Amino acid sequence: MQFLNQLFSNYIAISAFWGWFLAQALKFVIVLWQIRRLQWERLIGSGGFPSSHTSLVVALSTATAYEHGPTSDLFVICLTFSLIVMYDASGVRREAGRQAQILNQLMEHFKKRNIPVHIEGGQMLKELLGHTPFEVFGGAILGYAVASIIYYNFL
Repeated sequence: MQFLNQLFSNYIAISAFWGWFLAQALKFVIVLWQIRRLQWERLIGSGGFPSSHTSLVVALSTATAYEHGPTSDLFVICLTFSLIVMYDASGVRREAGRQAQILNQLMEHFKKRNIPVHIEGGQMLKELLGHTPFEVFGGAILGYAVASIIYYNFL
């Protein structure tokens, strides 16, 4: 119980959580506004605007810079981790999503022509995996804002 109390009173952990949570909530609201129906998957799913992975790691890095200083080893580690996550989100995962989209189109094409396609589980591949650079940028701005607002208004 003491561990949880310490965790929930840790500014860096709180910033990271709120960075992630607010990004996911924004995705949910944006999709609700765009298509006028609830998509509960947007509360936990990857992809879309803003990047929740980016928001989380940038909030983590920003809070670490405020708490330990921008020249601390801990901040440098967090910043490096953040850059890797953002690169992966807009690069590797985005390309994997695009490949899934093409493979899904091929499967539909084969099915229409009665060509057997055997996929374990029979489900389509998930296409919304990564982010555009704009979505990553939005997550970075949100993460920075969350950590800064918490630092300057609640500490």
